[in-house]
Amino acid sequence: MSRRSYNQYCATAHALDLVGERWTLLLVRELLTGPRRFGDILGGLPGMGTGLLAARLKFLVEEGIVEQVTLPAPANTPAYALTEAGAALEPAVLALADWGMAWALGERRKGEVFRAGWAVLAMRSAYVPRAGFAAVYEFRVDDEIFHAAVRDGDIATVHGPAQRPDVVITVDDGDTFRALLNGEDVDGGVTALGDPALVALLPTLFAWPEARERVSSARPR
Repeated sequence: MSRRSYNQYCATAHALDLVGERWTLLLVRELLTGPRRFGDILGGLPGMGTGLLAARLKFLVEEGIVEQVTLPAPANTPAYALTEAGAALEPAVLALADWGMAWALGERRKGEVFRAGWAVLAMRSAYVPRAGFAAVYEFRVDDEIFHAAVRDGDIATVHGPAQRPDVVITVDDGDTFRALLNGEDVDGGVTALGDPALVALLPTLFAWPEARERVSSARPR
């Protein structure tokens, strides 16, 4: 992939030279929850073609942001993971997610795709620390499996099943999953195995940014 540059000796410009291309930060988003196979990454980026993903991954590997790995047994398959430099992008990606929830997300538009796995990182940024609380939640939504391990002030969210989940929550679709995390009334579509008290506590573990209007109410539109 040919490299384009802003040709500015500026840290922000140099960072954007590396990760500012369309799709790149979303690719990083997919890898922030652990190593993923090529097909899994592609599945998490609907609308991105196979050739473009291969080119982006090749560039990021060459630049030391992504590396090729082999998943442990029983998978033993090739995959991609973030390097130390790539993982260091997490605060920037979470900050963009926070900003997006407050200032950009709004109502879901017709034709917009939503995958429950995209909420995995948002759960990290919205987590409200709870002293003395520990639990492992496993979520099964559509064809996606991921889990959140909460312990005191920390939360780890990872794609894939948990080894010893306290609760396993199966949800029919992504919209129902969003409603569940938001503490909205869910009329069916959810089954849970485990402590019911932990299920009831789930929405209290997160504080989602309040949606805000980008255009000042005092400014004519």
